[in-house]
Amino acid sequence: QVQLVESGGGLVQPGGSLRLSCAASRSIFSLNTMGWYRQAPGKERELVARITAGTGGGVRNYADSVKGRFTISRDNAKNTVYLQMNSLKPEDTAVYYCNSVPVLADYWGQGTQVTVSS
Repeated sequence: QVQLVESGGGLVQPGGSLRLSCAASRSIFSLNTMGWYRQAPGKERELVARITAGTGGGVRNYADSVKGRFTISRDNAKNTVYLQMNSLKPEDTAVYYCNSVPVLADYWGQGTQVTVSS
């Protein structure tokens, strides 16, 4: 069964931090590059961070807009991927989703809302 469950979002002031979690079904997580996507109101969904599978923690890549502020990681034993977000800005406000990269199944979780506002 395909499953993606995101959590950890919330309301935070500019400059604050949040840590997102995504529990994925083994069919999506195992051996796949995983990523965090986000979709702001009126905008298309975009990939902001990805991490490859494999030992040693995986290779990470980031969108320029979040580089140096966000850190993606994964726990292969728990089929879980994380996104540590620091120095948050109002433009980071969006619904955040996780999925494989590229997206292999026409399925998305419910996402988790991140709102950065004073």
